[in-house]
Amino acid sequence: MTHPLDDSDGLARFRDLFLRDDSVVAYLDGNSLGRPLAASVDRVSEFMTAQWGGRLIRGWEEGWLDLGLEIGDDLGRVVLGAAAGQATIGDSTTVLLYKLARAAIDARPGRSEIVIDRDNFPTDRYVLEGIAAERGMTLRWIDAGEATVESVGAVLSPQTAVVVLSHVSYRSGYLSDVPAITSLVHAVGGLVLWDLCHSAGVVPTELDAWNVDLAVGCTYKYLNGGPGSPAFAYVRSDQQERMRQPIQGWLGSATPFEMGQGYEAAAGIRGLLSGTPPVVGMLAMRDMIAAIEEAGLDAVRTKSIALTEYAIELVDSRLPDAVLASPRDAGRRGSHITIDDERYRDIMPELWRRGVIPDFRRPSGIRLGLSPLSTSFAEVEAGVEAIAELAP
Repeated sequence: MTHPLDDSDGLARFRDLFLRDDSVVAYLDGNSLGRPLAASVDRVSEFMTAQWGGRLIRGWEEGWLDLGLEIGDDLGRVVLGAAAGQATIGDSTTVLLYKLARAAIDARPGRSEIVIDRDNFPTDRYVLEGIAAERGMTLRWIDAGEATVESVGAVLSPQTAVVVLSHVSYRSGYLSDVPAITSLVHAVGGLVLWDLCHSAGVVPTELDAWNVDLAVGCTYKYLNGGPGSPAFAYVRSDQQERMRQPIQGWLGSATPFEMGQGYEAAAGIRGLLSGTPPVVGMLAMRDMIAAIEEAGLDAVRTKSIALTEYAIELVDSRLPDAVLASPRDAGRRGSHITIDDERYRDIMPELWRRGVIPDFRRPSGIRLGLSPLSTSFAEVEAGVEAIAELAP
């Protein structure tokens, strides 16, 4: 497939870095699972033969134990806008959300309220419901749709301990104003935990400059770490001493190899660790971090906006019955759009059979997740045309 917009795309050469299958006509679900990079095949193969196969247990003392911290620093520098020593890789997003939310609550003793929006991803809501029940706290729900400065401000109080929000909404793609909302929460003495699952790698993020307290995110979407690759966590350096996470595993202790009695947390971001690092699961994301660094995150964002703008233009012209559930303002939109039509559930099997792969979000939404370094404009056009043919 060729397209004039691909011919003028300054990032088009990066598409050749990714593995492809001829049966896939349009992959439009990069916000669920990114394509693998060819370099990652070599990296994982070399690790299994030369490092795991050759070095065996000696590898733990030759860099494996610190790999999550090392990749965390790379991620902080290239993607998160975070200085070294504030990010690490390990656990799932769910576990890291629990760890950091609990740590934030304990860092604000005497406060009784947790704030979250009803449109947040189910994991975020479920984890906080559990913590609220566990700690006897009150959940303050944002019911006014997206997490805006106004909707967040309406539910804050002197009892706010922590606010948990997504930078980009998983359903609509709405892009929240992180610095403004963070400042608002700080004004009442609360802490903010940002979920970056749908923004890390496609939206320029400046966690240090924005004075963000805590953040988590997955690595298998726009960071292309592979199915179930471990998540990342960020804790601002001046918050690390007071953040005591609740899952006290051996690797997060100050002296893990002494195997002593009693737990004392390691200093710094290392204290967020719990168990043995998932070394194999971390490897592939290194290649995507390198690709983002080469391309430049600002250029990635520019391409992302161009892709979503083109998708909206096609939806407007080819899908007259579709309802755009995402912001039209590019400044308030991440790298995916959602279109709603009650017929879309029924056409998904045929779309996939044809090699057109978006995803579906109940009750009636197709999400088009556009990963700038691997997605072409031709794929976007082919995807929307297929939807139009099946749901005219």
